[in-house]
Amino acid sequence: MSIDNKKLREDVKGLKNARILVIGDLALDEMVYGDTERISREAPVLILQHTYTKYILGGASNAAHNAASLNNGKVSVIGIVGADYQAQNLRTAFNDAGIDCSHIVEDKNRKTITKTRISGSCSQSITQQIVRIDRQTNEPISKETEAKLIENIKSIISEYDAVILSDYHIGTITDKVIETVTERAKEHSVKVIVDAQRNLDRYSNIYSMTPNLPDTQKHVGFCLKTKEDFIKAGNILLEQTGSENILITCGDNGMVLIEKENKYTHIPVANKSKVFDVTGAGDTVTATYALALASGMPAVNSAIIGNIAAGIVIKQFGCATTTTEEIISELPDTINLEC
Repeated sequence: MSIDNKKLREDVKGLKNARILVIGDLALDEMVYGDTERISREAPVLILQHTYTKYILGGASNAAHNAASLNNGKVSVIGIVGADYQAQNLRTAFNDAGIDCSHIVEDKNRKTITKTRISGSCSQSITQQIVRIDRQTNEPISKETEAKLIENIKSIISEYDAVILSDYHIGTITDKVIETVTERAKEHSVKVIVDAQRNLDRYSNIYSMTPNLPDTQKHVGFCLKTKEDFIKAGNILLEQTGSENILITCGDNGMVLIEKENKYTHIPVANKSKVFDVTGAGDTVTATYALALASGMPAVNSAIIGNIAAGIVIKQFGCATTTTEEIISELPDTINLEC
């Protein structure tokens, strides 16, 4: 089976019309850079002369950023932040990306999820990460915060074509949040796409799911090597979640789309020779795939476009995004699929 470039080009242009709501564990990546100066006299550690700090949207925020980069910013987020300076930096990053963050819930008893990476360089070497500091609250969210999340979800979900549930298992996506999203989405014909790493069967009555291969194998309890293995695993997830399709991402082996009636499509990897950093590539796949599905594209075409988008961002450092123009420029004349 092959799909021609002309059809995909038109599909990519259609990404600009979808409205996306991202609900999940919103995070900020704080990138601190400096030049290596000397070893400290206080302890055997490097002293860095600070040069600049960069803030990047990470976690569920990265999925929103990828969506906004592809559809002129018709994207909103719902999640939790603390009453700290990281929350303000996160809001600023959302505003700079054209993402509506007005429905974020503040909880003064929780930390804004932040990953601080400190990197140093000297004149004759490349920049290298020295240490990473993680800030997050691991306890379950309070009933009060959960109620505010649910209230905000109910108030705006009807305004969107699709919802991405981005679950990094840091507390935002509770069972009640899932129930609220799926019930309200069904009422308003909104597609729900889930990106989660474990407990995949927590989700039901959704439109699609984008698990990676290791998490899928762990969930179903067997290795996925053959076409039959993927179909068997996909059918398990289809039945458990009520999905229309399951997109399993397989790293440098591309992706496998499983649809109802044992329909199997293997999509080869879009970029295998220029991998620089795979950080956030899964968010790119989910965001692009969800945009395409929300725009009314077939699941196969949506997966292909998501695959190409991921192939672009892994050429860049850290959580990166792409544009419709870049995706179109990377489209091959034809794409051959294994079905």
